[in-house]
Amino acid sequence: MPVFTPTFWGSPVAEALIEAKDVSVTFGSGSRAVHAVKGVSLEIAAGEAVGIVGESGSGKSTLARILAGLQKPDTGEVLFEGQSIYERGKAYRGDKRRLVQMVFQDPYGSLNPRMTALSTVAEAVRVHGDKSEGDPKDVSLKLLARMGISERDGGKKPRQLSGGQRQRVSVARALSANPAVLLADEPTSAIDQSAQAQLLNLFRGLLNDGLSIALVSHDLGVIHYLTSRVYVMKDGVFVESGPTQQIFDHPREAYTQQLIASIPGRSLRQESA
Repeated sequence: MPVFTPTFWGSPVAEALIEAKDVSVTFGSGSRAVHAVKGVSLEIAAGEAVGIVGESGSGKSTLARILAGLQKPDTGEVLFEGQSIYERGKAYRGDKRRLVQMVFQDPYGSLNPRMTALSTVAEAVRVHGDKSEGDPKDVSLKLLARMGISERDGGKKPRQLSGGQRQRVSVARALSANPAVLLADEPTSAIDQSAQAQLLNLFRGLLNDGLSIALVSHDLGVIHYLTSRVYVMKDGVFVESGPTQQIFDHPREAYTQQLIASIPGRSLRQESA
């Protein structure tokens, strides 16, 4: 794992771009009920990178799906630019659909195995892209090039690409919609260290362009590197949240302390108040 140093993107603006208010989701019922998310609230401002961190089963991926409109909360609400994401029972109707995009943990499972990388992105450009930008193929080639995917590799199908390349194709497809928010669920977990570094550098460039990113991960090294604020999740609730550097330097909760101490090459030093 490369050594990460914190990067900050400035203080969040007062007004949230996307916001969850007291959302809860329960799967199953009775004795088999699993309370995946319990009364959780968070905000993401324009141009901000926010981390949602926790161990497997903490509820962070379910929360990402709630923000993306892929999982409707049992209670609470999700707002985009101050308005509910749901209209007549459906999330992100009309033009709003393109404004919030999600990148999944498994890039192979999220790509059509019968389509080339170029065809995958071009299809998304035709559906969501700005028609004034030109031919979908040309737009797609530029997007793939920005992700470090050559025209030759753009002609390959997912099984012919590396894990890192597949994940970057997934990001290119998401960016084809010109989104305001990118929800990335464990985007580095299925790729090697070199590919992780490439992807994180791409995310840094996107932040510089004003994109908002919610990064869901169990890897605090990645969270430390990219985000300005972090929410620590355990058993469906946030046990701690705040500026990333503050959480790393002065974690209050034992759970957070354990997560930070598990980062390779880092030893947690408690400082007296």
